[in-house]
Amino acid sequence: MAKIILQIFTISIFLSLVAFPATGEEDTYIFGKSINKKPTRLKKEKFSHFRFYWHDILSGSKPTSMMIIPPSKNTTTGFGQMNMIDNALTLGPELSSKIVGRAQGFYGAASLNDVGLMMVMNFAFIEGKYNGSTFTILGRNPVFEKVREMAVIGGSGLFRFARGYVEASTHSWDFKTGDATVQYDAYVLHY
Repeated sequence: MAKIILQIFTISIFLSLVAFPATGEEDTYIFGKSINKKPTRLKKEKFSHFRFYWHDILSGSKPTSMMIIPPSKNTTTGFGQMNMIDNALTLGPELSSKIVGRAQGFYGAASLNDVGLMMVMNFAFIEGKYNGSTFTILGRNPVFEKVREMAVIGGSGLFRFARGYVEASTHSWDFKTGDATVQYDAYVLHY
């Protein structure tokens, strides 16, 4: 009996050495831990307002919005339809005005009772000090309301740790082609 106990004890010691090596690297496999903010070089938080125009082009030879899932049958709201987008963001409402970024993502008709879109977009900027930085929009867009609000849920580059909201208001919509220009006012807290 003593021999069995000694074997179990020896195996237990061996397994604990294998499972918990004495290398001084006990933090190697920690899932999460608090860290000091100073090494991340975060600067003072800022509150910024951006205004630009989002151009959803469904028509022509170079559309920037393409249906990837058709709507379900027998729906008056387009429920189930999904579009992938790479829309220009411009300074003015004309598509020919200066491009400051791209809205890349998708939107889908998510309401059975009205035209309400679920919007998921990265606003990727290509101009000035924000070149290469993005912030992400997520929210419901009831397109026939005058002003729609959606959340800014994060970002990268100069928008790291971003949060805030956007207000979208339709500037123009061509019923025949489906092309739309929407004014976006973004209010963003960022570092």
